[in-house]
Amino acid sequence: MKRSRRSKPFARLEWQGRRRPEHTPVTLELDTETYPQDAHHTTEFTGQLLTGDNLGVMTALLSEWEGKIDLIYLDPPFLTGKAYSARIGRGEDSRRPSEWRTVASYQDTWRDGAEYLDMLYPRLEIMHRLLSPSGTIYLHLDWHASAYARVLMDEIFGPARLLNEIVWVYHGPSPIRRAFKRKHDTILVYAKSKNYTFNADAVRVAYDPSTVKTFSSSPKAGFGKVPDLERGKVPEDWWYFPVVARLHKERTGYPTQKPEALMERIILASSNPGEIVADFFCGSGTTAIVAARLGRDWIACDSSPLAIHTTYRRLLLENLEAPFKIWRSEGGPTGGALKPQISVSQSGSQVHIDLKDIPSEEPPTVAFPQNLNFWEVDWDFDGNVFRSRSQAVRLWRDDEINLRMGHTYPHPGNHTLAVRVFDNRGITGITTQQITLPG
Repeated sequence: MKRSRRSKPFARLEWQGRRRPEHTPVTLELDTETYPQDAHHTTEFTGQLLTGDNLGVMTALLSEWEGKIDLIYLDPPFLTGKAYSARIGRGEDSRRPSEWRTVASYQDTWRDGAEYLDMLYPRLEIMHRLLSPSGTIYLHLDWHASAYARVLMDEIFGPARLLNEIVWVYHGPSPIRRAFKRKHDTILVYAKSKNYTFNADAVRVAYDPSTVKTFSSSPKAGFGKVPDLERGKVPEDWWYFPVVARLHKERTGYPTQKPEALMERIILASSNPGEIVADFFCGSGTTAIVAARLGRDWIACDSSPLAIHTTYRRLLLENLEAPFKIWRSEGGPTGGALKPQISVSQSGSQVHIDLKDIPSEEPPTVAFPQNLNFWEVDWDFDGNVFRSRSQAVRLWRDDEINLRMGHTYPHPGNHTLAVRVFDNRGITGITTQQITLPG
């Protein structure tokens, strides 16, 4: 593929041990085809959820997806030196973190900054190759690493391809007492070429009331330029969106979750319906959720089982109108520690499954069924790919979940049904049972 011309960066970042990265692809195996409740009328898959380390996964995608992804958003570790946990309890006092039930989510700890850059640099290189000629990438960081990332992005994309350095401003408590409070993130926006997508009209916002008042009383107040007050304006490069901690309806408990409004603006601005949006550090899955909602195809990847489970749960709660696939890296886990206990009843061609318990070797944080986040059924399991045709999902911060599912088979004969469960710790498990329907 011919690469776009890039202006030379005037600086190059060096660090101890820097070397030309090696990209070794993993083998991706189809694990699941999921048909949400509203997606049974189509077989056109519009989403891909990938499990495993994103360096090997992205390298594997190059053979099919190089130069085809229209928008990449990435929210990598920030070089904070912290280990992050997700909240899995419900009804807890938000003012008493010591009493929260949590589970390990992901590590943002490094030997030093050089190890962090060794992680980030090769991934940015591959993302550049995956972007389409009109593609755009949004790199989301904060003060810990954004300066280093800017130099890397200039090297990979060329400094002339920087479109914006967006500042996302938010409010919240801060322990800082000897400096100004750090209450913003930085989003670096680079285009693959000069022919990039930017839908200005899709992201216009209303003018401030004071501006409307000024121009209503004095139309020439803008030094000869009169704004279209009804049309609104393209936002500046500083954005205010509340953090998810202040958005009750969006909270999943996953750490560093980003608000849907932030992702909506990015996706509307830099992609079109039917185009491909990717997030290779998908975390809680906000990018995939909003992309699907806005009619974009999507690719999401993470190495954390909890991130994959959180994303999967949110996708199921969206009641999508199109099915999606889940891929695992070769050699990755195929089962789980949970051992679902089920009861199966038959009446003619109708079969019902009652989920009785999900025991595991490790004691649960809460009793069944409160520890169950969601479960799904493949009514004709082939022993290889799990085809999820029925799902029961607990709403966030809800105590209720359906423990019975049914299915009417169109044809008699032998069938293998499979039940897969997901608990609140991100642990999964599967069980199968043979049934025979009389002719």
